[in-house]
Amino acid sequence: MAQKLQAIKGMNDVLPAESYQWEYFEGVLRKLLADYGYQNIRTPIVETTPLFVRAIGEVTDVVEKEMYTFIDSLNGDSLTLRPEGTAGTLRAVVEHTLLYNTTQKLWYMGPMFRHEKPQKGRYRQFHQMGIEALGFAGPDIDAEIIAMTADLWQRLGLSQYVRLEINSLGNAEERAAHREALIAYLEGFVDILDEDGKRRLYTNPLRVLDTKNPALQEMADQAPRLSDYLGEQSRAHYEGWKTMIASLGIDFVENPRLVRGLDYYNQSVFEWVTTELGAQGTVCAGGRYDGLIEQLGGKPAPGIGFGMGLERVLLLLQDKGLLPAARSVDVYIVQQGAGAAMYAMKLAQQLRTAGLSVIQHLGEGSFKSQMKKADGSGAEFAVIIGENEMAAGQAVVKPMRADAAQQTVALDQVASTIAAIKA
Repeated sequence: MAQKLQAIKGMNDVLPAESYQWEYFEGVLRKLLADYGYQNIRTPIVETTPLFVRAIGEVTDVVEKEMYTFIDSLNGDSLTLRPEGTAGTLRAVVEHTLLYNTTQKLWYMGPMFRHEKPQKGRYRQFHQMGIEALGFAGPDIDAEIIAMTADLWQRLGLSQYVRLEINSLGNAEERAAHREALIAYLEGFVDILDEDGKRRLYTNPLRVLDTKNPALQEMADQAPRLSDYLGEQSRAHYEGWKTMIASLGIDFVENPRLVRGLDYYNQSVFEWVTTELGAQGTVCAGGRYDGLIEQLGGKPAPGIGFGMGLERVLLLLQDKGLLPAARSVDVYIVQQGAGAAMYAMKLAQQLRTAGLSVIQHLGEGSFKSQMKKADGSGAEFAVIIGENEMAAGQAVVKPMRADAAQQTVALDQVASTIAAIKA
């Protein structure tokens, strides 16, 4: 017997019993994005490795540890399965000059890949929805994005289970001044830094503060704060953003240690977090990246966006019982007798044209077994065709869920009869 093949650990199948939940969630997302004027963009799942090194940052966990990278056997290029969506989207924007004298509001949705230990809400292949708003410099777009995400939680019924945290990372010059002060401070704690901390001390000291090690929490709490190095323009942007969020009635918490794990962020950054799935987890996060488009070869232009892990939000929806029941099929056609299959097939097409979903029994089967399958399918109605019905040009409409009597009607009245019973 051949060896049974299985999916790769951390890369999961979405089976029919679950896929309707994805379809519901994705439908809510698509409606939300259309309501806010975003257009869909679809990019390859494989990009050249230098794109992610340049965009995300060479000294980041994603680039150093988590990317699926391989060599193209045809030309020797280093290629990577995309670990996130912003880099590829902006590469496409630059390549196709989508920002020429205009602004863009784009969204994407699809699988991403990270080589890490699988656990609840964290997978090697995961699905992400993200948006990129390009060419907008003021804090108003930052506030609109917060409003949009808050709107999403409202539509899903999750508002009470998530919390918004925000911060400002300032501009490049302000971060450089803070970086010098931070390095000087951290040099006094070299003896207690873990290996990652020592390695990042001079390459990415801000990430040293983003530690989950309880022994380093006090050190991180007392470290110089970036907020103390913000200039007038950065402060004005941040204060304007906060004022707009507050005016919308959206609660938030300022978190000075919120730095994000990707190097391209500046100015406004935010995370929506929840404690409902065990330890605190991020369900949506993003911020500004005003220098990234230029970094990828385009003309300087401001940008802001966010990414949302679909699996994590679905886990939260499942945990709170907020997902709808699977949609049942409208009609299951039961057929008996010579020529019944063709008769039933024509009727099935008529009913589908009338807007009903239909399963036609295919193959052999007794009347009893077909009725059992009709019940098991979850169909609201069984439409029964036997030799007598064929001879009379009729069909039997039997409600399977409603408290109503079955009716024998002409073929052209089957759809209207079902509609009347459902009304």
